[in-house]
Amino acid sequence: MNLIAIDIGNTNIAIGLFLKGEEQFVKSVPGESTAELTQFLKSTWEMIPVAKSSKEGKRDGVLVASSVKFEWTEKVRDIVKQSLGEKILLISKDIPYPIELSIKEPQNIGADRVLAASAAYAVAEHAVVVADFGTAVTIDLVDDRGVFCGGVIFPGFEMSANALHNDTAQLPKVTVKKPDWPFGKNTVDAINAGLYYSAISSLQEIVRRYAETLGTWPQTIITGSGAKLIRDDCEFVDNYVPNLVIKGIALAYRKFLESRE
Repeated sequence: MNLIAIDIGNTNIAIGLFLKGEEQFVKSVPGESTAELTQFLKSTWEMIPVAKSSKEGKRDGVLVASSVKFEWTEKVRDIVKQSLGEKILLISKDIPYPIELSIKEPQNIGADRVLAASAAYAVAEHAVVVADFGTAVTIDLVDDRGVFCGGVIFPGFEMSANALHNDTAQLPKVTVKKPDWPFGKNTVDAINAGLYYSAISSLQEIVRRYAETLGTWPQTIITGSGAKLIRDDCEFVDNYVPNLVIKGIALAYRKFLESRE
């Protein structure tokens, strides 16, 4: 299985290369940068080997995407068609989710949430919570049977910092980092500590409530750009795993191939 997995997010587009089913690398590209995105997709596609049976030099691989941003989906679709002469397959449209959903309005669920949860459960093989700290924070639960139960959504660090700055008269814009002290001695440090510790405490409280519902404490995995920032202060978290959505795309495509055999 030779695959380019594309995770189209709200801010960045992550691209992962899999050769013979093995992950080679994942790189994140700013979604607004069409030139950088085009160049990286072209160079990555050229790493896919040419099919032995192809007289036209067609490469033996596919491009599979998950998206939460329609306009960027169309941008990637156009780049792939015009620069590579290929088409992308979309998760939930062309490729089914690799996990059962027990939610209302499954057609409206963010594919990134389902795929990250799928990848986590494939490894944990029992109840697991997946918290993705990106532009928004999503904290989702998969039960012991491998069923996606749903979750919660709240603003990520950047969005929260922007809200405090834009919706008040005097509060400055803050880039969140690990605080030097639990309480701020000035306004900037106070905002920084508030956003940082509220994210950690929210995660802990939500996981606790999930555990009470399940009757057992689930394994907890965090991912996303913000997760790397807080992981050292999350003693209750079992693992930090970057690029879970990319791994979920690969899992979905592999299961799709297996279902057709």
